[in-house]
Amino acid sequence: MLRLTWVQPEDLLGHELRQAALDGREPSRIAARWQAAGGDEAPLRAGASPDRPSRYLRQLAEDLLDELADLPSSLADQEPTDLQKIKLSAAAELRAYVGAGGTPSAPGRATHPRPATTQSRLEAAWLGRAAGCLLGKPVEKLPLHAIRQLAKATGNWPLSTYFTAKGLPPDLAAEYPWNRRSAATSLAENIDGMPEDDDLNYPLLNLLLLQRHGKTFTTEDVATLWLDELPAGRTFTAERVAYRNLLTGIDPPHTARHRNPFREWIGALIRADVHGWTNPGNPAAAAEQAHRDATLTHTANGVYAAMFTAAVIATAATGTRDIHTCLRAGLTVIPPDSRLTKAIHHAVRLAEDHTDFETVVDELHTTYAAHHWVHAIPNTALITAALTHADGDFTTSVCRAVSGGWDTDSNGATTGSIAGLLAGSPTALPDRWTAPLKNRLATSVGDFNGTGFDTLAHLTQALTHLEAARP
Repeated sequence: MLRLTWVQPEDLLGHELRQAALDGREPSRIAARWQAAGGDEAPLRAGASPDRPSRYLRQLAEDLLDELADLPSSLADQEPTDLQKIKLSAAAELRAYVGAGGTPSAPGRATHPRPATTQSRLEAAWLGRAAGCLLGKPVEKLPLHAIRQLAKATGNWPLSTYFTAKGLPPDLAAEYPWNRRSAATSLAENIDGMPEDDDLNYPLLNLLLLQRHGKTFTTEDVATLWLDELPAGRTFTAERVAYRNLLTGIDPPHTARHRNPFREWIGALIRADVHGWTNPGNPAAAAEQAHRDATLTHTANGVYAAMFTAAVIATAATGTRDIHTCLRAGLTVIPPDSRLTKAIHHAVRLAEDHTDFETVVDELHTTYAAHHWVHAIPNTALITAALTHADGDFTTSVCRAVSGGWDTDSNGATTGSIAGLLAGSPTALPDRWTAPLKNRLATSVGDFNGTGFDTLAHLTQALTHLEAARP
């Protein structure tokens, strides 16, 4: 019996009920109807429940998903998805950033002389993204206390290098097994190049996107590229739902909304890097590209997470700003009253107030306990806290991001990309992170399988010279 993850209505319903409670809708009556009919809550960590429901229960789940979508949200005005409304909302934050000495930018109007980045810096970003992702892969889906116990039992706490099974007590290995898909290629003793991962597949797809359509690409261009180049089985959560919606004839941006309870999860954030890398010094242009990409699959805070990340990366790409300035630049492109903005501010305060990062992590896990472990808000907060607490240092940043749990490989990847840019060159990254990568990655995207990170950096730099879209 095939139980396909992330698309079955009876599994989506529980996630949509949780999402409704988070985004200002009142789902209690619908939740009561679902429970009275015998419906289950969403799977805790997996993408599918084990048993097939009755035809009645599946139909009820579809109907209730549609009813939930029609509920009004009390947060609609302060959390728009429309780009012009986002820009209007974020204008005050941009003025404050400029007043504090930041550099203003607008899509298509980069400052003069035109900001630039180097191939060496971009190679460090690609390597950093891969190393951070690889660090987090074997502990993805594990609870926070398990990550800590596994690292401590092998003498790797505070976390400082890749996880290993060597020296791990058998009882602990049995209680907290490594991620079954990743352990064979991501534990220190098994690494042989960068294995395939969606956190690297999406940057590769966005290289293809810009090569084919330039920086004026549309959301429809993103959709067409996915159908041409991205295997459906390599998609997850919001991306899988949007892919399914495309195949049923639903057009973007409704693909992000139709029966898609994952629209504020982390998927759009992990697609943001290329938009930042190719717009050095122009966070507004990077954020606008990220918006056009993200709205295929996400709304509101899911989109803001991508825009924030792209803007942070664009600011870091020139090598002229410290991490704290980069993070402030990210805040200039998203609504100041959104839940994501508040989470980012909270994360910065925690990182500044506590010398012990475990205390920061514990506070974040308490604050965002109601969120799924793949939701964009807690994960963006953790990335922000790790970078702030580590002052942008590469090793400390990626280790703190991964040691904080939740979506460990994605958080490690994004943090590694940003910290790699700040490091400035591959030689600035410790060999223990980069040597096992062997300058190659595996992928099912395009013709990139086996490509080196130096080649990817060269291709990325060539795209920085494309003209940005006009506002």
